[in-house]
Amino acid sequence: MRKIIAATFLSLDGVMQAPGGPREDTEGGFEFGGWVAPHFDEALGASVGELFEKPFDLLLGRKTYDIFAAHWPRAETGEDAGLAKLFNATTKHVATRSNKALAWNNSRSLGPDVVAALTTLKAGDGPDLLIQGSGNLIQTLLPNNLIDEFKLLIFPVLLGKGKRLFGEGVVPAGLKLTASRSFPSGVVSAWYVPDGEAKTGSFELPPEA
Repeated sequence: MRKIIAATFLSLDGVMQAPGGPREDTEGGFEFGGWVAPHFDEALGASVGELFEKPFDLLLGRKTYDIFAAHWPRAETGEDAGLAKLFNATTKHVATRSNKALAWNNSRSLGPDVVAALTTLKAGDGPDLLIQGSGNLIQTLLPNNLIDEFKLLIFPVLLGKGKRLFGEGVVPAGLKLTASRSFPSGVVSAWYVPDGEAKTGSFELPPEA
């Protein structure tokens, strides 16, 4: 059985919109695109690289797919050539309502029923499905319990507004921390897996007799 893994750059207040550059996603008047760059260093880059050491397919929403498709085919001769070649060669599963062709090689549409398509993919053989970006797609997967792991890189910045990893429709649930690490830039990595229902308790004193 295959896992769906959400690997996400996240601000401390939960925003995941446009981490890579100012023109990446300005929807909603978002003005802080590129908030990841000031905190990136060699150690963090090496940690990000570890995400791609095991075989994977990419799982992308249409907006992230279009951003990647415009960038990675042109990046095979730059400093990120290794990752570019990996992304260009791997299979891309895309959630899209558009009739526009998926021109990036090895790209496949998930069709009109994304939940059904991913349920079938998860039950089959093959590498894990790695989500990059794709905030709208994540909001579809969360209430259907289709995400098996969250690999979060949490950056020391507050953005105030923007698209959040856990949006308004999130289903209450528990999470279990499986690994964590901090970096000199102040970034913290935290890997979680689902852990049943959201648990509650109380520190209230018992009522007086």
